[in-house]
Amino acid sequence: MEHRDGTRVRAAGSSPSGTVVHDRDWAGDVRSAARCTGALFGLLLGVDGAAGSLTWGRAALWLLLALLLLLVLFPVRVSAGPGWLASRRLLGTRRVRTDQLTAVRPLDGVARRLVLRDTLGNRVELDPGVLVRNPELWYRLDEGARASEAAGTLRCGTADLRLLARRVDRETAREVFRVSGLE
Repeated sequence: MEHRDGTRVRAAGSSPSGTVVHDRDWAGDVRSAARCTGALFGLLLGVDGAAGSLTWGRAALWLLLALLLLLVLFPVRVSAGPGWLASRRLLGTRRVRTDQLTAVRPLDGVARRLVLRDTLGNRVELDPGVLVRNPELWYRLDEGARASEAAGTLRCGTADLRLLARRVDRETAREVFRVSGLE
């Protein structure tokens, strides 16, 4: 995040340049997914038990259904370091070099997504809300995107990054006002 006069602004709590930052809401999102899964499993067992048709086979089926819901709801873990951003899912990790980005594209749909591509052919898809809620992650992406733009590799998506930067700045300012009691 940079002002027009060239001064660099860092959000409160931003990390020094050499450390790795993670999505600070991830653990809470995992707990929420587990609670939803447990509630569904309990509800299915309760309804089936009240109907008098609960068997071991049906309980196993309900457990399988609840575990499938957990797979769907399980959040992506986003982390970033100097020059890279990673998205870890249950079945693997995708990493992109933010200092070698070629394209940044927003995908609209039921859930908004941001797709990052680098010169090595790597691709990461993530929820832009994660960047808005975690200014440290945004700082890492912004730092790398600026390096990519300066190197001439980032040819698509700079306007989208500027829009996202404004949104992150707005939300960060709102959070600072909320925490300081000025709101």
